[in-house]
Amino acid sequence: MTQCTPFLFDFQPLDSREVVARFDGGKVTSDAGGLLLREVEAKFGFIAQFARCFTDYRDPDCIEHSLVELLKQRVFGLCLGYDDLNDHDQLRYDPLLAVLVGKKDPLGADRVGRNKGKALAGKSTLNRLELTPVRANAQSRYKKIVAHLDAMQQFFVQAFVQQYVVPPTRIVLDVDATDFALHGHQLGRFFHGYYDEYCYLPLYVFCGDFPLLALLRPSNLDEPVGLLKHLKRIVAALRQAWPNVEIVVRGDSGFCREHLMRWCEDSGVHYVFGLAKNARLLRILGAEMHQAKEQFQATKEAARVFKDFTYKTRKTWSRERRVVGKAEHLAKGENPRFVVTSLPPQAFDTRSLYEQLYCGRGNMENRIKEKKLFLFADRVSCQTMRANQVRLCLSTVAYIVMRALRDFGLRDTELAQAQCDTIRVKLLKIGATIRVSVRRVVLAMSEAFPFHNIFQHAWENLRQLGSVFVSSTRTHEHPPPAPAPCPT
Repeated sequence: MTQCTPFLFDFQPLDSREVVARFDGGKVTSDAGGLLLREVEAKFGFIAQFARCFTDYRDPDCIEHSLVELLKQRVFGLCLGYDDLNDHDQLRYDPLLAVLVGKKDPLGADRVGRNKGKALAGKSTLNRLELTPVRANAQSRYKKIVAHLDAMQQFFVQAFVQQYVVPPTRIVLDVDATDFALHGHQLGRFFHGYYDEYCYLPLYVFCGDFPLLALLRPSNLDEPVGLLKHLKRIVAALRQAWPNVEIVVRGDSGFCREHLMRWCEDSGVHYVFGLAKNARLLRILGAEMHQAKEQFQATKEAARVFKDFTYKTRKTWSRERRVVGKAEHLAKGENPRFVVTSLPPQAFDTRSLYEQLYCGRGNMENRIKEKKLFLFADRVSCQTMRANQVRLCLSTVAYIVMRALRDFGLRDTELAQAQCDTIRVKLLKIGATIRVSVRRVVLAMSEAFPFHNIFQHAWENLRQLGSVFVSSTRTHEHPPPAPAPCPT
């Protein structure tokens, strides 16, 4: 058989040396750091648990890619920065991604026909995770992997609970909505006046930096629509796991609604919500505003004065509630703000309630941006809302995997607080050659990699987790989902 010599690329010389290159380096990957993601999955089993949120009606004897393998390929692809399904038509040749997925034949040498050398699934197989109709069954022709959307939302809470060995004494649930811009004619597409674009209006619930709800919604809804139903479910699940935990719900003024506050009060859940200012509230805070102005004029620095009082709207509220007003004067002028809360003054004084508790919700906004920008949560280009909801959940699982790598693998390193994109660029994007033999898969990583010590520290941290979280994963297994009654 004729052996072809690879084409030689001749570049500008380096002093007296020639600079040449050709494609003859063997199996090379740029994602060698993805092995850390495989360790995270081995310890926590996030993707294996998430697979229970699907019903796979395919004949096991007639498939080459199991459901868990398809999900690993999709989620690890998102973690490594491959947001488009079309990317996987090239990634299916990558033996490193095949190792992450768990393929016994990472080179695809045993496959036949046009798939020989392609260990992984292509885009037309992967899209069945998203595009399968809710009523598909074993008699359906092509798409037979049915996603159960309610079970996915339940999985997020269970994944959160399993990471706590010691129950927390207090948790704060942050609620917020954001916009996903739409550039096509997806179902549920509406124009939103505030964002000045056609978009979706997804609803999020976070606890710290962990997502407990990622719900896609059309943008012609009020911000809190649908929240109470999921808040009841989340609180019930958390109390079942931790009966004595104190729960605080936190949100901006868009969630300051009578039905939410009344439910919290009746259910023993505390809340702190922003309160939109009006003429009555500004009159109540008038003396403090004048005091803050005088302090600013005397010091030429921002001045804050707080006031604690009870307040009731004339029509919408059923009772008087504690309100904290912030009278602030800045160089640009007055900046009054108000929050309403069920927390007593003994628990939080006015300043700590506003500056520490309420303003702490800004961290959630950063996590939402992190998901959108770096894990492609807003990549909702499918035609139906159901398919786009599955995409949002896949992005959320990818975020959970990256978060576990950051919290457990990168603790006590300079990347312990890094965003997902920084972790990806600095730790996962490592060049390496791959050699596959009968007994071993050997990766020879670049000697020039500058973060070798951090990589080793992360590997050691993950190895030291031992069986603690493996046993926890088995304890909190996700129950098999019931058939979904109707499309969501």
